[in-house]
Amino acid sequence: MLEVLDIAAVRRWSSLAVAGLSRHEQALNQLNVYPVPDGDTGTNLLLTLSAAEQAVGGALTDAPSTGAVLRTMARGALLGARGNSGVISAQWLAGLADAVDGDGLAAALDAAAKSAYAAVARPVEGTILTVARAAAEAAHQGSDEPAAVRAAVLGARDALARTPEQLPVLAAAGVVDAGGQGLVLLLEALLEALTGEHDESEVDGAAAYAGEHGHDHGHAGHGHGSAALTYRGPAYEVQFLIDTGAAEIGELRGALDRLGDSLVIVGGAPTWRVHVHVDDAGAAMEAGLAAGRPYQIQITHLTSSTAEGAPRRPDPTARAVVVTAAGDGIEELLIAEGAVAIGGNPSTAEVLDAILATGAGRVAVLPTDSNLRAVCQAAAEEAFGEGVKVRVVPTRSPVQALAALAVRDHARRFEDDVIAMAEAAGACRSAEVTTASRDALTVAGRCRPGDVIALVEGEVNLIGDDLTTVCCGLLDRMLASGGELVTLLTGAQAPDGLVEAVTAHVATRWPFVEVHAYPGGQPHYPLLVGVE
Repeated sequence: MLEVLDIAAVRRWSSLAVAGLSRHEQALNQLNVYPVPDGDTGTNLLLTLSAAEQAVGGALTDAPSTGAVLRTMARGALLGARGNSGVISAQWLAGLADAVDGDGLAAALDAAAKSAYAAVARPVEGTILTVARAAAEAAHQGSDEPAAVRAAVLGARDALARTPEQLPVLAAAGVVDAGGQGLVLLLEALLEALTGEHDESEVDGAAAYAGEHGHDHGHAGHGHGSAALTYRGPAYEVQFLIDTGAAEIGELRGALDRLGDSLVIVGGAPTWRVHVHVDDAGAAMEAGLAAGRPYQIQITHLTSSTAEGAPRRPDPTARAVVVTAAGDGIEELLIAEGAVAIGGNPSTAEVLDAILATGAGRVAVLPTDSNLRAVCQAAAEEAFGEGVKVRVVPTRSPVQALAALAVRDHARRFEDDVIAMAEAAGACRSAEVTTASRDALTVAGRCRPGDVIALVEGEVNLIGDDLTTVCCGLLDRMLASGGELVTLLTGAQAPDGLVEAVTAHVATRWPFVEVHAYPGGQPHYPLLVGVE
């Protein structure tokens, strides 16, 4: 039996926590009725702790202290946090990490509970917060660290069983709180990491509550059951990371608290994780942009209805832009320009979800690949039935989308703004450089597998065997017909020095041309080019 929580025990804890949450993921999802009956608490906690485990696995074996490894674990959880319970759990870990090198585990569990409460704008009892506080209070009964954790587990289980007394929605469903149950599993994993004792809860909230209190709520299994559980809160869950200062976060907290509920902001300068439920996702993102540069944005349309049972309607006065984005760097650039970015190769349903999630009644959609034009148009037609006016701006490249976003002006009529964006996109000539995958006869001649090819507006214009040479030749051809501004987006496989070489070439051959280069992260294309 270990007498202290050392670095090896932290590593075991993270692995055991992930294993336990994996076993009970679906059962936790079925318990999930608060704050939104969306059935994803188990999945969110599993993803959050999996990110934490990955971070711990990459930590140095000679870390200076247990607290240092726990801080790595907490930061991994912060960056990977999903959902309300995942964000709160990340902050609970951060509080534990900051105190564990001090007065022992009992005091650290106290700090963890206080940290979790502080992260929530409006704490609610009968949730993971209540379970965290009860665990901390019980831990002081232990004479050593294993005994403290053993007492914390018992205290957490007892508090969990009482959560339906504190939240009517839990009592109505005959379940305990899903997030609280997840924290119990986390504490049980900690006990096993310290002592080797495997004493894991059976995640059966309905049975636990009925067995304790002798009530039969008339629900089979863990289903959400009655119409009384219909969610009537805000329409969208908004989550993102943001790098900014404490003062800016204070202003963001106030702005989001006025917009919605279930607000949780965790972390510390410079990186924070933000979670909130709102009716106007666009307004929430505008608040985020005012505070810094949000990234890893997730907007989820929650199952919702008004008190009268009618579907929520978009705000006819609000505007938004939705843009497809193949590459993390491109996504960040688009978000910084105030757009909602959809990664990968989205379906019509995914584009439609993004449109509706903005909460705006007027939405411009910018496909950054000509193959996505039809998908975006189909989503626009579907959105019309939801009361949203959507216009698809003809863009075929991320550089054209950036050019379009640069001229947005809410002072103009929506239709006039769409025309201005389309004109700006059309004035930006786009090109891409890639590697040929097969033999083909092109307007520039025959290309063979492995050849470097440059395409301008979709047509092969240059073929060569050296990437840098082809890129420089491409810029010469494009600038020969005019241009004052060049935008370069480097791909995920772009070699080191490519941007520097191309930029130096332009500076020499075209000294009056301005060059802006950004890491795009796009697959398949080492370089995307825009000339305006």
